[in-house]
Amino acid sequence: MAANAALSLGIDIGGTFTDLVLHGPTRERSGTLKVLTTHADPVQGILAGTRRLLEQAGVSPGEVGRVVHATTLFTNALIERKGAVTALITTAGFRDLLHIGRERRYELYDLQLRPPEPLVPDELRFEVPERVKADGTVLVPLDLAALEQRAAEAVAMGAEALAVLFLHSDLHPQHEMEAVTHLAKRFPALSVTASHGIVREVREYDRGSTATANAYVAPLAERYLARLGTELATLGIEAPLLLMLSNGGLTHVAEARRAPVQLLESGPAAGALAAAFLAGEGESRLLAFDLGGTTAKLCVVEKGEPEVVFGFEAARQARFIEGSGLPIRISTVDLIEIGAGGGSIARRDPIGLLKVGPDSAGSEPGPASYGRGGTQPTVTDANLLLGYLDPASFAGGRLPLDRDAAASAVGALAEALGIAPEAAAWGIHDVATEAMAGAARTHLAERGRDASEFTLVCTGGGGPVHGHHLARKLGIRRMIIPPEAGVASALGMLAAPPRVDRVMSLGQRLDACTASSLAAAFGGLEEEARQVLSDGGWTGGELAAGRLVDARCVGQGAYMPVNLPPAPWPEEDEAVRSLIRDAFRVAYVARYSRPPPAVPIELVHARVVLRGARGGAPTGVAPEAEAGRAASRQRRIVIGGEEHEAAVYRRAALPAGFKAAGPALVEEAGSTLVVGPDARFAVLRSGNILVELG
Repeated sequence: MAANAALSLGIDIGGTFTDLVLHGPTRERSGTLKVLTTHADPVQGILAGTRRLLEQAGVSPGEVGRVVHATTLFTNALIERKGAVTALITTAGFRDLLHIGRERRYELYDLQLRPPEPLVPDELRFEVPERVKADGTVLVPLDLAALEQRAAEAVAMGAEALAVLFLHSDLHPQHEMEAVTHLAKRFPALSVTASHGIVREVREYDRGSTATANAYVAPLAERYLARLGTELATLGIEAPLLLMLSNGGLTHVAEARRAPVQLLESGPAAGALAAAFLAGEGESRLLAFDLGGTTAKLCVVEKGEPEVVFGFEAARQARFIEGSGLPIRISTVDLIEIGAGGGSIARRDPIGLLKVGPDSAGSEPGPASYGRGGTQPTVTDANLLLGYLDPASFAGGRLPLDRDAAASAVGALAEALGIAPEAAAWGIHDVATEAMAGAARTHLAERGRDASEFTLVCTGGGGPVHGHHLARKLGIRRMIIPPEAGVASALGMLAAPPRVDRVMSLGQRLDACTASSLAAAFGGLEEEARQVLSDGGWTGGELAAGRLVDARCVGQGAYMPVNLPPAPWPEEDEAVRSLIRDAFRVAYVARYSRPPPAVPIELVHARVVLRGARGGAPTGVAPEAEAGRAASRQRRIVIGGEEHEAAVYRRAALPAGFKAAGPALVEEAGSTLVVGPDARFAVLRSGNILVELG
């Protein structure tokens, strides 16, 4: 599959807007579009937007060479508990494994603590006789008759999907394989997930949580992806449909259907990738900030790449507390996401304080200013009253905003709070931005980073609106706003490389490993990953293979990922052990700031990351200077509770080298940049806008 297809279509579904980007080899064959997400049937919004975008760019459907798609549908189904009715079949004696979890209270002294609720209810968790020991010895053979009976009971109770989780199947998956084969013959309409097929890692709870999450969204993913492909073909687009993964890479439809849990964080990952790609060279430390209609996402990007971790927690009960969510063991861009976006609803809490989010008006009915039936005040309504948004040009002029409706909604809240409407509007903006700043402080502190050393990259429809105030709160002095910032996530997808991550359990001390056994383990994972890429059509070009191990000191419970040198490796046992030992020491010092103790090392997992070449994505070029192009008008805005007269510019009219001081607004179809009175901005040759705060 060519990385640089003649025309690429990027589609990113968010909670409020669906963003579409068409990129061709010439700028006149490109275009962007934001349309409201149609939650009842997201495909309808995609099709309507695609038709309009193709017509706008003068492109026929048959000219599209590839379609790249990211979506929040699956993670929303998980969070909102709107997935399939799912059952679990596990080893006899372990039916309560998902409920028991790690037996750890994430808040020790909270008497009202709510542990994360399993996706599989108690009545749909079943046991069957079977047992394989950790060394592979079959203690109890799998009882296929009991398996079939339990599955029949689950189906009779309405189960659409089923997860199979047997003890030690990460090392010895034969019983799970046998069970899946048998169930596929007896219950062909039942979606079945085997835990070892999703994640071959130790710890049954984590593996079971990931497998049940996959089963929970699999029927939805199957129906959605099949229909989307069919409808795009009906539209005349016969191009391959590629899916954005949570790790910042791309995969093909068959792999996405097999393991849709890999797509849970695909939308946020696209935003982080966009920041890394669009910010340009010369920026070693970036804080990617993407603000949409429903959520805000923040991600650290260093040396041009967002960090990828090998697990996260979904649907946390406590926003920033580890252990309060469902563990999902997949590769994912390391970011933090909070319920603060343009549609976040503001309210007076029981003790009289102003609160914003995490619930959102979304696109249906949307903020009060959308004029679609919403009556509750939102962040977008506040930003409109503060003067940041032009009612006539919002979302490219396709969604005019109703200022009177926004004033009515915010005014009612102001009356409840006992303050002036303008103070309420600024309070909503400030509280929402403080929630983002708090998330950023947490994210950076966990990594031992100082915010002042970073450049803030603002994307999404609301990122440039809140970026200045966020930077002030964090002590950041520089901001970069890429062209078409409002649809940057869709742009980022077009730059994503194909990627496959594979893992398997090792469970051996390093001094017991041999060069040949490690070569076989990594070689098998690499071959499996190459087959996935081959099935997706990525057969040409260079592939970069990365090797890692999860390792720990013997006696420790926690382990950490250790990057290893690329192949080929020495053939001598001690030379390979020394290579891994040196890499472990480097990783240990980087994490704990001291050398590891003089004890043996245990290798928990082997990991392989296989990546292809980046895709072809647009990079902006600012227009040449022309007399009169940068003319501005004036608009009253409120910053910090104070009124200012701001110069308002059209971004498309600003040439490279243009400089101006704040207060100012720079408008484009999908977003508006707010520049405070203490800042200056300049248009770079790349088309990016650099804002420097005083």
